Parts: sequence; structure tokens; C-alpha cells
Amino acid sequence: MSFNLIILAAGNSHRFKSNIGKPYQKIAGKSLIEINVNKARKFKQIKKIVLVYNRKDSRLVKALNLKNVKFITGGNSRQKSTFNALRYLISKKASSKVLIHDVARPNFSTRLLSSILQNMRNARAVVPKIKVQDAIKQIIDSSKEEYIVGKKRDNLFLTQTPQAFNLKEIYQLHKTNSDKYKDDDISLYMDLNKVKFIDGENNNFKITDKSDFENLKNIYKSKQTVGIGFDVHRLVPKRKLFLAGLKVKSKLGTLGHSDGDPVLHSITDAILGACKMGDIGQMFSDKSKRFKNIRSSILLKKIIERIKLKGYFINNIDVNIITQTPKIKNLKSKMINNIAKLCEISENQINIKGKTTEKLGVVGKEKAIACEVICSIIKYD
Repeated sequence: MSFNLIILAAGNSHRFKSNIGKPYQKIAGKSLIEINVNKARKFKQIKKIVLVYNRKDSRLVKALNLKNVKFITGGNSRQKSTFNALRYLISKKASSKVLIHDVARPNFSTRLLSSILQNMRNARAVVPKIKVQDAIKQIIDSSKEEYIVGKKRDNLFLTQTPQAFNLKEIYQLHKTNSDKYKDDDISLYMDLNKVKFIDGENNNFKITDKSDFENLKNIYKSKQTVGIGFDVHRLVPKRKLFLAGLKVKSKLGTLGHSDGDPVLHSITDAILGACKMGDIGQMFSDKSKRFKNIRSSILLKKIIERIKLKGYFINNIDVNIITQTPKIKNLKSKMINNIAKLCEISENQINIKGKTTEKLGVVGKEKAIACEVICSIIKYD
């Protein structure tokens, strides 16, 4: 059973009150759009992702550089934006099932999404719901401060996204009953007995204003972990010198089984440490001929792909390069740029400092280069 996923991000974010729209707000360098997309990509059943965006945000969407995502411009309402995406999927004869999801709910768990996909095997629609916990009051006349108190909440519940549907059915409902649309797609169903409701998640709340966004950031901060990396390589003649993936002009190069890049080795180890995934030696043994003289940038890319599949993303990287020569000052910007590309993060998430040992020890005598790294990681799940 295969699915399409529609992510709705075409709103104006009026209540968020920011120059940058809600979908493009970032946590650990990832926008709400990217967090949603990355979670969805863990599921092989999701074959096509459609992002519905606001035309005024075209520049921001393009800057995300999302691959294998179809972009559709939204309408002036949630219903019209959803219908635009459904019409596109119907025109492409896409998979028979569709998930419709609000970009402002990035904190759903992969467990919840897995439950939705599984329950669609025997249902026409699947919707997560949560109970109403607070006491309910209803305003009758605000000018007179008249209320109904003690209103029962036993039969009330809140719905969440992602919501799953039969593609042709929900398309026809949108096409013929748009006047009945309330606030989500399940409102088009006249008979809710045809819908399978499953338990939602309290943490799958909708980001409406900045206080919601701060709550989300605090949740992710609580999941933050830190790793430390360290590496040292002897400097010898007739070897190339690679630092942070850059080939540096030098009479001496680093001795190592791979290209001997102490910066990328330290970054790799720090990432693995923060994710509790062992170390670089376990992943890429120096006893293996496969890794003889291999570029460290290739190894780091492999690790980035692995941690993404587990829901880990880099929050920041702090690097100390300990060397008497070469001087790091003039190389910093290029190093930061290269690390950012390799780790798929922004340059402002990286800091590099050049250190010497005041000519003490093997580093001070220009016989070795060392590097130490601290990296913090956030898990989006």
C-alpha cells in the first residue's frame, strides 16, 4: 500500500506575527517544512510529497532546496490549497491513498504516522484525535458576560493531522462539497462512522503563535545530546594535507589510512558520540582496504545519511584545530562553508578556532596536527 503526502504551508501566519512565515521558522537549522519532510522520508510507503506554499514565499521555498518534492501554489483558504494538491495528484494518477498534513504540526511521532498508515488497510479514512481535558464554557452573549457553565466534555474531542484518505474519495468530496468544509478535511464526511479515529498525541500540537513555537523549541532542547571528537595525525613528507575537506598547500601532509583529515575525523566522531552510534573506527575500520586513502568527506556524508534516517540533526559544531602550521585564520571561512555543505547545516551553526601549543610538544614542533570537536544533536522524534 503506497501513499502520497500533502503538506499544507500556504497560510499567511498572521497570528505568528513575524516577518518570516511560520513554515520557515527554524529549530537546529531546520525549518518546520524540513522537519515534516524528513520525518515522512523515513517511510517507504510514502512515494510522493507535495508541498503547498504561499506564492509570496517563493524565494523562501526555493532556498530550502528540497529534492523530490512537488511544489504547488496554494489558494486563499485551506480548502482551496488542499484541493489544488488533490487535483494535481489525480491528474498524475498517483497512488490511491493520501495523507493531508498541516506544516504547523511538526512534532508528530513516527509511531503515530506508522499507526495511521497501518490502520488505512481496513479503513476509508484515519484521523488521530485527543480528548478535551479542560473544563468547557460557552459564551452566549459577551456584552452581558453570559455563559453556559459546566458544559460536558465527555463527547468532545480534538482532531489532529496527518489525516489519511482514499485519494479519489476525498478529491470528490472537496470538488462537490466545498461549502461544507469547516477547518479540516474530515469535516467533509457527513457520516463519521465511516472514519477510523485513533489516539493522537498531546505533543502533536499546532504551532499558532510564538509561545507555541517556544514550547516546541523547549521540547527539542530536552532531547539535545552532546558528543566529543578528537583526532591527531603525524605530519610527514610526500603526503597531501587535508583539513575540513580542503586540500591545503603544504610541504608536509598527514599520515593515515584514509586521507588523514583530523578535522573531519573529529567531527565524525563527535556526531557519532552524540547519537550514541560508536566511533569512526567501528564504522570505517583502518584494517579494511575499502577505506585506504578514501576522502574523509565521503565517510562524513555516509554518517550524515545514517543519522538522518534515525531522526538526528546537527544543532551546532564547535571546532578547535591545534597546529603550529599552517595558520588557520585565512582558511576559516572556506572550512566553515565546506563543513556546512557536508553536514547539511547552515554556516552560522559552525564555529572554528585555530590554536597553537606555543611550540611545545609534537604539534609545536610541526610534527603533528590535532583537532577536537564538540557537537550537539537534536532528535526530531
